[in-house]
Amino acid sequence: MTTTSRRVLLVTHAGRPEAQQLAADVASRLLAAGIGVRAPADELVGTPLASVTGVESAEVGATEGRESAAAGCELVCVLGGDGTILRGAELSRGSAVPLLGVNLGHVGFLAEAEREDATATVDHIVSRAYQVEERMTLAVTVHQEGAKPYPCWALNEVSVEKAARERMLEVAVEIDGKPLSAFGCDGIVVSTPTGSTAYAFSLGGPVIWPDVEAILMVPNAAHALFSRPIVVSPTSRLAVEVIPQAEGHGIMWCDGRRQLELRPGARIEVTRSDVPVRLARLNASPFTDRLVAKFDLSVAGWRGNGRSR
Repeated sequence: MTTTSRRVLLVTHAGRPEAQQLAADVASRLLAAGIGVRAPADELVGTPLASVTGVESAEVGATEGRESAAAGCELVCVLGGDGTILRGAELSRGSAVPLLGVNLGHVGFLAEAEREDATATVDHIVSRAYQVEERMTLAVTVHQEGAKPYPCWALNEVSVEKAARERMLEVAVEIDGKPLSAFGCDGIVVSTPTGSTAYAFSLGGPVIWPDVEAILMVPNAAHALFSRPIVVSPTSRLAVEVIPQAEGHGIMWCDGRRQLELRPGARIEVTRSDVPVRLARLNASPFTDRLVAKFDLSVAGWRGNGRSR
């Protein structure tokens, strides 16, 4: 076991050989630089990372206390796509340990570096050449008859969805305790600015810059005249209620990772959380640059038409 005072929690996609091999390479480089490496125990079974001498094993709880795996670390470094990075957020949130993502997926809005930048990323970690920014998260509480209130949270979004393909989900929506609308739908998404480029975007919601403090609500295939996305204050209280008289059940997903079955009458309350997720940034480039790069917009062609000064 390493005796260094510096330590990184390394999280990767357990089902991707490329990610596993990269994790072993990154761990070897960090250890050679005198930085300790810890990894979730379930990611060390039969993987190249397990063969790297000096890597510590960290037990990760199923639900509560997950951030204990990051305790004592200076970074949670994630190798994978946005789904894996969201798993890393589960381990870092509440510990105040920043999250640094290296994208091995497709879009990777949450990632700070790409696969080809892995070596340079290690150099940044070794020299502590990164800044830290905070991203707001959502606090979620579900109330159902006969059950204790169920608390959850989300970095990207809370998604309330229908459980059966052949039935619509009947919901009523409130903002700050005021009834807004009721309709049948496939679901409804409540998103942070960080999550506005994820599920909410695919439903037609607007892109919100991450430094804008707001909460976004986007209906999914609503059977209603009023089904526009809404952007509200970060201090607003949103509620989605599964109409009791309806027959359809629902499912709530937080970041596509934590789920709960919703019975008719279930009430999902969403507010801004007091616990943010901290992201490590390797450069000071604005979000606009990342947006253009990720969506591969044809900016050069647009400028070529003489529309930019």
